[in-house]
Amino acid sequence: MEIHSKLHLSEISNTEKNEVDKLIHDLNRNEYAIMPTNKDETIAWVLWHISRIEDLTVNVLVAQKEQIFNEQWKERLNVFIADTGNALSDDEIMNLSKSINIDELLCYRNEVAKNTREVVKSLKAEDMKRKVFPIDLERILATGGVTKHEDSIWLLDFWGNKDIAGILLMPPTRHVILHLNDCCKWKEHFRTKKKLYRS
Repeated sequence: MEIHSKLHLSEISNTEKNEVDKLIHDLNRNEYAIMPTNKDETIAWVLWHISRIEDLTVNVLVAQKEQIFNEQWKERLNVFIADTGNALSDDEIMNLSKSINIDELLCYRNEVAKNTREVVKSLKAEDMKRKVFPIDLERILATGGVTKHEDSIWLLDFWGNKDIAGILLMPPTRHVILHLNDCCKWKEHFRTKKKLYRS
């Protein structure tokens, strides 16, 4: 819970300002849609990607309930996909990044974070050893959280090999750390370098 609180805006856990606050607070709208090099994505894509994965894994696999994302959120966010974005091309990443409603994206991420904290509080020690159920993985595929593209569907095998403790140690924590670290590097890059790959 302490690690998780530092991976979301401080308002979620009523803690002191953190690195996520520093990353987000002065970003201009256009900076969410900058792809610094041909090996990178965008900050908007990252926030979508980590939010979708946390939503899917914590709700469907851990809590065995419906995900937060639905048709209403899809409309609010102004997005053309429902999956995690793993298989998007550079053009599709840029399209998503420029069309997505950033204010709603931040709201969605906040809702996902608050929900995760409630789910974790409800877990018991014995829940940690429970394996992910195949039927819940199938629900993620059926609802479009993951697509059949090879760069997307592998996630089901990855998550399916974990127990609940393993899920909590990756999608809502370590996975987020890795991606937010990239975002901090990108922010520094596009504010100090004149040449950018896509913007």
